[in-house]
Amino acid sequence: MTEKRIKKALISVYHKEGLEEILKKLHQEGVSLISTGGTQAFIESLGIPCEAVEALTGYPSILGGRVKTLHPKVFGSILTRRGNESDQREIEQYHIPEVDLVIVDLYPFAETVAAGADEAAVIEKIDIGGISLIRAAAKNFRDVVIVASRVQYATLMLMLEEKGATTGLEERRWFAKEAFAVSSAYDTAIFNYFDRGEDSAFRVAVNEPKLLRYGENPHQKGIFFGKFDDMFDQLHGKEISYNNLLDIDAALSLIDEFDEPTFAVLKHNNACGLASRPALLEAWKDALAGDPVSAFGGILVTNEVIDRQVAEEIHKIFFEVIIAPDYLTDALEALEQKKNRIILLRKQGGLQKRQYRSLLNGVLLQDRDMSRRTDGSPEPMTQKRPDEREMEDLLFADKIVKHSKSNAITLVKNKQLCASGIGQTSRVDALKQAIEKAHSFHFDLRGAVMASDAFFPFADCVEIAAEAGITAILQPGGSVNDRLSVEYCDAHGISMVKTGVRHFKH
Repeated sequence: MTEKRIKKALISVYHKEGLEEILKKLHQEGVSLISTGGTQAFIESLGIPCEAVEALTGYPSILGGRVKTLHPKVFGSILTRRGNESDQREIEQYHIPEVDLVIVDLYPFAETVAAGADEAAVIEKIDIGGISLIRAAAKNFRDVVIVASRVQYATLMLMLEEKGATTGLEERRWFAKEAFAVSSAYDTAIFNYFDRGEDSAFRVAVNEPKLLRYGENPHQKGIFFGKFDDMFDQLHGKEISYNNLLDIDAALSLIDEFDEPTFAVLKHNNACGLASRPALLEAWKDALAGDPVSAFGGILVTNEVIDRQVAEEIHKIFFEVIIAPDYLTDALEALEQKKNRIILLRKQGGLQKRQYRSLLNGVLLQDRDMSRRTDGSPEPMTQKRPDEREMEDLLFADKIVKHSKSNAITLVKNKQLCASGIGQTSRVDALKQAIEKAHSFHFDLRGAVMASDAFFPFADCVEIAAEAGITAILQPGGSVNDRLSVEYCDAHGISMVKTGVRHFKH
């Protein structure tokens, strides 16, 4: 028989919010309640009778509340199989009732850690009884409903309103699945606290799945797990896609490098235009000038509030997504003229400091590339030193090349991206691509600077750069042939600095 009637419920919750209507409905349906301490007092304050767990077990709560529900009569009442004759004889022999519904809200372990509590307080928020109740009830889902989180209260209430105190097998199976998700996430948080960044195992739990229209391509399934709404308010536009999410992540990583008013245009996770200017409108115009062709269908991101004047200029081109910390009302009116255009308001908070991806049936984990230079700290390699303007541009170019797919070269002049060469198998090809693109959009590279994500194995890149008019170069250094590049620069009046930090990105 798949339909089961709820006759008795055990309730053990840390937070009482959202429970009142459920309790009243259960009482209305004739369900008897069992509970512990504070939860029992809360239930009785609503005028609903409630049996104390201590009355069932014959034992009081002990060890400062550490042991309340850990008793054979409690777990026997949950785990007994209704159709098993041996189970039924035993619960009759030991006077164990049958519990049909368990509602649990665990101690807030992760929240306590996030609040910076000391270890003693954190340890006391490791729930023992609650997690055991969840697992027991979920295991016996054929007979028992388990509600393991306040997130599921609405679903339970809807079921009670539609069907009364009757549940179906598929409903109980769904609640069991959700319960094991809660328990595994809870244990993951505890493990990661004790692991203290030693990476002795890889454990991640994310409980917010969002089914996407498709994955990278229409024939691939795509799902995003994460709290997107914690980072953004979507003010307008169509549903965000898998590829949109990749670009949005790349856009945030890039824009967070800049403190001045900056606009960037990205395509396939790479910057195709970027400029910093005192006025945002000028930053937009110069960012677009970097590659107005690739900007079509791109992702726009800025670190400044967008006003009407800027919005009207932006509106002249087709783009998929725009991200900004805020928009003036009349700016939104201009931008919302395209119904599918995705407009995101970025909230406070940055990206997590670790990255991981799946490959070879395993997981690759690394620290996010957080290296950031804000002053003239790169080490000179040549006789000629960069002047102040060149050094500013070199640091600017380094920020962009750091977020470009390898092999990567960026060309910058006056805090404007002239062109990038990205994703090439040869660094020479990356440079040639950048120079050709810059010339195609009529940039004068005389006096421009160049940044490379990795060292130059030979002097060929600096030779090509010199011919194009590049006057200053930034690279990580470290090649056995650095001397060849330095000698060429010295002979041709070019300054070169090294950072000692490589920025491969794949």
